[in-house]
Amino acid sequence: MANITASDVNKLRQMTGAGMMDCKQALTEANGDFEEAIDVLRKKGQKVAAKRADRDATEGIVLAGTASNNTIGVVFSLNCETDFVAKNEGYQNLANKMLEIALANLPADLESFKALPYDNGMSVAEKLIEQTGVIGEKIDIMAYEKIEAPFVAHYIHAGSKLATLVGMNKEAAEAGRNVAMQAAAMSPVALNRDAVSQEMIERELEIGRELARQEGKPENMLDKIAEGRLNKFYKESTLVEQEFIKDSKLSVAQYLTSVDKDLALTAFRRVGLGV
Repeated sequence: MANITASDVNKLRQMTGAGMMDCKQALTEANGDFEEAIDVLRKKGQKVAAKRADRDATEGIVLAGTASNNTIGVVFSLNCETDFVAKNEGYQNLANKMLEIALANLPADLESFKALPYDNGMSVAEKLIEQTGVIGEKIDIMAYEKIEAPFVAHYIHAGSKLATLVGMNKEAAEAGRNVAMQAAAMSPVALNRDAVSQEMIERELEIGRELARQEGKPENMLDKIAEGRLNKFYKESTLVEQEFIKDSKLSVAQYLTSVDKDLALTAFRRVGLGV
């Protein structure tokens, strides 16, 4: 039986973030072997993760950033169950470390992100399981998005509960940040009317027809009225056609061309907690 010292326990705690008693027990089970002790803690995490798999993880942190000379951006949410955990310094450090990993590796999708190495031989996915065991709450990356464009801007809303990316056809840092803030504040459903799904269009048309019908409009006028309501929907719900929040006389597209006649959006992503 190995002699487990307080220094050993503290070292494992620093390596893993686990509690003192959990570290002592893990080292005891592993007969003092740190790598095996880490596996013991992971196994504990897996048990806890399985028990909490059905819990809602709608609190947490949303972060975004750009890399490769602002031509690639990433945004993701690290979710947990309570705001108390989300505000913990250790949890925030975990989120920031994962942002560093995402920006350094620029994974294509969420699955690829979770497969990336974290540290101590663990992947990002394994770190999430371990921390679920350490903290006692379900912890997971629930959303991850990436944009590539000639210029990408990002915005993290106060409190880190919502973040956005916008892709543009050329560099314009201030305009990019303003439009990223627009996307956060106004929650557009699509970049432009061409990007709205046919299913959503049909739903909006049906709603428009039914509203007109309830207003007593003639049946032969319903389609035309519905088309008019659909155009209003585009102006309210697509990013380029929305009123610009800093100058309601302009649409977002008009604002961009006022900055540079050739400036245009190519993409956007919006990630918030619980979505």
